[in-house]
Amino acid sequence: MERLTPQEEKAMRGIWEVGPCAIRDLLKQYPDPKPPYTTVASVVKNLARKKYVRARQIGNVYEYRAVVDQSEYMRMCANGMVSNFFGNSYKNLVTFFAKNEKISADELREIVDMIEKGEGNEEEKNETK
Repeated sequence: MERLTPQEEKAMRGIWEVGPCAIRDLLKQYPDPKPPYTTVASVVKNLARKKYVRARQIGNVYEYRAVVDQSEYMRMCANGMVSNFFGNSYKNLVTFFAKNEKISADELREIVDMIEKGEGNEEEKNETK
């Protein structure tokens, strides 16, 4: 799976949030000042080329639908970050956040408790059903 540019990620987040949509629907997700229609259309065409979305023509409008799940993309990005910056060690990742005071000892204890109880987040549980 190819990594997305920041503009592509923004468009994908909109598509994941809205669901199947046309470019005009996606534009509503952008704050003012909104980018030009043609810019968003080009970004979405790149997403289709990269096989993140699939286009379906309905009359004279194209509807775009996500092919890649948001959780799948998040996993790929997280794995890449751990591999590239933390020597493929999640322990190093957690240590980094602890040293930079981005995670508290209480939060770490909660995480350990969740791991020991075999709990995951609800999204992952639903994906396995």
